[in-house]
Amino acid sequence: MSLFRKIFGLKPDQSTEEIKSGDRGKYMPEIKLPIDEKFTINFKANGGKFLYCENLNEIYQTLQHIIDENNWQHEEALIYDDNLKDKFKSAQLKPTKNSGDATFFLTTCENLIANDGSLLISSKQIFEKKLPELPINFIVFATTSQIVETIGEGLRGIKSKNRQKIPTNITTIKHFKSGDEKDFLSYGSSAKNLYLLLLEDL
Repeated sequence: MSLFRKIFGLKPDQSTEEIKSGDRGKYMPEIKLPIDEKFTINFKANGGKFLYCENLNEIYQTLQHIIDENNWQHEEALIYDDNLKDKFKSAQLKPTKNSGDATFFLTTCENLIANDGSLLISSKQIFEKKLPELPINFIVFATTSQIVETIGEGLRGIKSKNRQKIPTNITTIKHFKSGDEKDFLSYGSSAKNLYLLLLEDL
């Protein structure tokens, strides 16, 4: 934080990397949160449902709880990724590649962005579809090693991993369905009811 902000009591910019703790004195140094904790706080603030799992068995159990909770046992799941379909074949899903028939979309993502709690996706996950063309319900499978600080860092990672052919249709999902459908903060965006199954791999 700049000296002027401290002297004149201006509020810190929301994009700052450091988050104040309410229990600390006003002249104490600010605490820099670990990147995973920062992502979790911002993701939940966006309205996402965060489900941390230590192993694949917990991932399978949690996915089943999500399906049971929403009564999706007989609903079709949009799954573009064949590897993901194989990974979750024990869940007895009804996979489809027709987005119009599906109730929910099971996918991976490129990265999890800590500083704004968004998910970075590309044509590797959604092909050339636009977000409004996909089901409103998303279940995203990701790992803790995919958490990065900024979108720029995520974009550099995509470029370095795909030197032969860089994916197209790169976008972020940031606004997740909240109780207030007319929330002005998400106006003009395609809000999704999003569950994140996060696997510990570090």
